[in-house]
Amino acid sequence: MKKTELAQYEIVTYPLITEKAINMIETENKLCFIVNMKANKAMVKDAVEKNYKIKVDSVKILNDRKGRKKAIVKINEKFKADEIATKLGVL
Repeated sequence: MKKTELAQYEIVTYPLITEKAINMIETENKLCFIVNMKANKAMVKDAVEKNYKIKVDSVKILNDRKGRKKAIVKINEKFKADEIATKLGVL
């Protein structure tokens, strides 16, 4: 394994629980995660699909003001983001 590669469990650090994130879960079928600073969109998509056994449509990544890397994951309409959030303990 190269130095730049991350293990599957190292990519997604934890789910983000804010008022805006919960609103996205309920209205847009999206989940927010704080991810490793070295992770890219493809790595996040692969990690979320394998860890939570769901289909991901798209991933948006941004750096927030607190110095974290945040990934907004759009879940396929076959799956419900609120069910996944309940399993994670977010809702």
